[in-house]
Amino acid sequence: MSDLQSQLDQLLIFQKEAPIRFQTLGNFVLWRDGEKVNSKDWGRDKTVQLIQYLISYRQRHALHKEHIMEHLWEEGDDRDFKVALHGVNKMLEPDRPSRTEPMYLERQGVTYQLNLDKVWIDVEAIEKYITIGNEALVDDPACAKKAYKAAIALYQGSYLPNRIFADWTTEEREKSQVLILGAYTVLAELLVNENPMECVRLTQQAIAIDPTWEDAYKIQMQAYIAKGNRPQALKTYQKCADVLDEEYGIEPLPATKNLLKEIEAIG
Repeated sequence: MSDLQSQLDQLLIFQKEAPIRFQTLGNFVLWRDGEKVNSKDWGRDKTVQLIQYLISYRQRHALHKEHIMEHLWEEGDDRDFKVALHGVNKMLEPDRPSRTEPMYLERQGVTYQLNLDKVWIDVEAIEKYITIGNEALVDDPACAKKAYKAAIALYQGSYLPNRIFADWTTEEREKSQVLILGAYTVLAELLVNENPMECVRLTQQAIAIDPTWEDAYKIQMQAYIAKGNRPQALKTYQKCADVLDEEYGIEPLPATKNLLKEIEAIG
């Protein structure tokens, strides 16, 4: 077994067994010890905002309390932060004995961060799966396919859709979408000749997320040609051209145009 396959297997096990798991895509859900927690149990929205902020900036080093408050609550004070922090720790560890340090939310002075070795988060897992897929692409395509499929299976929609107007969610929302679009198209490209109709399905999924994702159209054209469906390949190009013109006033890239010429030259 390769190192990448071993890493992938460990991540898949962690996905199932992590005591704290967060879904952030399409909805916000906490699973604690395998049980889905009722959203009403969070109580104050400030508590939810705090954990969502810590998830959004999980890859940065410990976050300063003042920085967190400045982003979340323009008129917030220390009491707001303490109450929200207590609420988060209570949700993650309802049975933690008093005067013991939290296990999942680490504190150093006035800085805080989630312990990613103990907390599973869907967007973090997707990024790790895709990283393994990208690294395995050349030498172990079977592992790459498995990794991309694991990432795609986790995608349930936009990142924290209830915070779409909160500027502190924008970066993660854009990043997770680009990552998953890449996973769809790279996996589809791997399957062009092996399973062209699955390739078409994957590219359709990508286009449903972003109708202007040109790579998906190009790979879909290749899949239709592999299937012997020249008319549908031509229709796919036209749809791509129409969407790009309508949305951005631009034409498809030269590579896509060249593929069109190859298709048109088919007898």
